[in-house]
Amino acid sequence: MQWNLFLGLWIFFIGCEFSQEKTPETATVITDEEYTEHLSQLKKKLPHSGFTIIQEKPFMVIGDESPQKVQSRAIQTIRWATQKLKASYFAKDPSLINDIWLFKDKISYEKHTLQLFGYKPHTPFGFYSESERSLIMNIGTGGGTLVHEMVHVFMAGNFPECPSWFNEALASLYEQCQEKEGEINGLTNWRLEGLQKAIKSKSVPSFKILCSTTQQEFYNKDPGTNYSQGRYLCYYLQEQGLLKKYYQEFVAHQKEDPSGYETLKKILAVDDMDAFQKKWEEFSLQLQFP
Repeated sequence: MQWNLFLGLWIFFIGCEFSQEKTPETATVITDEEYTEHLSQLKKKLPHSGFTIIQEKPFMVIGDESPQKVQSRAIQTIRWATQKLKASYFAKDPSLINDIWLFKDKISYEKHTLQLFGYKPHTPFGFYSESERSLIMNIGTGGGTLVHEMVHVFMAGNFPECPSWFNEALASLYEQCQEKEGEINGLTNWRLEGLQKAIKSKSVPSFKILCSTTQQEFYNKDPGTNYSQGRYLCYYLQEQGLLKKYYQEFVAHQKEDPSGYETLKKILAVDDMDAFQKKWEEFSLQLQFP
């Protein structure tokens, strides 16, 4: 299974909507009664009768394509990604129900986002609104943005202290992905071209700088490489069989290493991060997309 996503640079702004959740969620299990009540409330707010609602725990999926197409997306994208992300990283479901709105095209996406939430979308692809507990998608652009935003939902419930750089790095890895040996596996994607240009111009910051960025710095002071540098660091770790281990160690030691930088050095088994960056840059320059 592969989610091909042909994105432009607009997706760079997706993370600006996402704000990290700093209060850990409990392991509360959402009851069937809560899903039933949530479904009842959703039916009242539907823009028109052409929407289909499907319960796909821990989400409610709402779409205005044909019922068969909405169901297909719920099973083949949302259920698949949920199962694979939980198997690799996330022990807990969110403690509250999140809605996934799948609008069939640009017109539906822009019209209904404004109608339902009171504002126009700031990206043509989709975004996660934590305040609305909603993933709001122009599904006509593909499933990659959806999987990206699903990572944010699970991260909020399992690793609320996660810094923006890693939250976006891991989410970006799965913008284009497939199943490999039963696990979710990130592929190269459109972000590679910009990263390779930055490497050649020697303008990629050190990993120490990337890891030390605050949320505001990551999103608002991005030199143009934050997403791609983080993504292809995760890709490198994945290819070395170290990504899941890094996540686990980062979560376990986040209090003493909130940026994840020292944990990264430990997982890589390196002291000289400048030498590692040169090795990583050589690795990244050999990658290809498509």
